[in-house]
Amino acid sequence: MGSLAFIDLIRLLLIFVLAYLAYIDLRTFRLPDLVTLPLILIGLCFNSFSNLQFVSSQESILGALLGFLFLWLINRLYRYIRQQDGIGMGDAKLLAGLGAWLGWHALPGILLIASVIGIIGGMLWLRLNKQKHGSPFPFGPFLIFAGIIELLWPQLLQHLLLSNPT
Repeated sequence: MGSLAFIDLIRLLLIFVLAYLAYIDLRTFRLPDLVTLPLILIGLCFNSFSNLQFVSSQESILGALLGFLFLWLINRLYRYIRQQDGIGMGDAKLLAGLGAWLGWHALPGILLIASVIGIIGGMLWLRLNKQKHGSPFPFGPFLIFAGIIELLWPQLLQHLLLSNPT
């Protein structure tokens, strides 16, 4: 099996794991540590010890740390203001996993895509489930969708936003 076929197999397996996590989050509003923590660890190992790495080990480590810390800090700020959690720590671990696999430079694009689609999807979710504004909805599937876009088409958002339309 050539290295190109093997890297495609890795991408496909990663997409299956992410799709499984999206399914779980949609049904239970939970992202289990049993899946998210190995996602982080395997991403760090793949990018540190494999010749087929997606990013350097430093970018992978920084991606995992920044991915977790960003959503953790957002939640702490929300909790300070509203006295309740605003985002689950499963989402923070999921973003850490995406950062471990795709590197820190992928995080802004993932967060932007997930947030924009999450606003639209969240409004639809609340309407379809006949819930009020402020009711929780799972954010993990939107992070996963954005992560898969970044996995398959790296830096697509930067190309679209920074392309010269001449």
